[in-house]
Amino acid sequence: MTSDPSGSIAPRDFRTALGRFPSGITIMSTLQSGVAHAMTASAFTSVSLDPPLVLVCVDKGVRMHDAVLDCGYWAVSVIAESHRDLAERFAHSGRNLLSQFDGVATAAGPKTGCPLIEGALSWLECRTWATYDGGDHTIVVGEVISLAANEATDPGPLIYYAGQYRELGGS
Repeated sequence: MTSDPSGSIAPRDFRTALGRFPSGITIMSTLQSGVAHAMTASAFTSVSLDPPLVLVCVDKGVRMHDAVLDCGYWAVSVIAESHRDLAERFAHSGRNLLSQFDGVATAAGPKTGCPLIEGALSWLECRTWATYDGGDHTIVVGEVISLAANEATDPGPLIYYAGQYRELGGS
């Protein structure tokens, strides 16, 4: 790895080092003027129990960025290993906005109407609580206003490790 005493880190080295930290995979969705937007997000975590807060990091260069900031409401589906194709679909920029959900089983969130992935391990609906500059991303903190966990058999989560989707395996 290359760095200098001033703290300058090469982006490739940064990505490689952090790629050794496994993360769960989610699909974040929102509605902007009635049009559903979505993206795959691994930069998602809980922040607080009281009030219930979570955060997701959204790349400033993707259309989801403006959509989620404009709407103020969003949803996160924690996806199972069986949803790998959806993780790959929503990770690619430039998809046709109006057909990106074609063939995807979703349900409208009960509070926000944002698309939730059917069969997800859990889902949360959020109201934007705060946003923070995070370099080339915006850190979006959301107050959880509705949620559920899938009580069906747990097939196991889809995770991301070392630049690849991986299956952890169910219980």
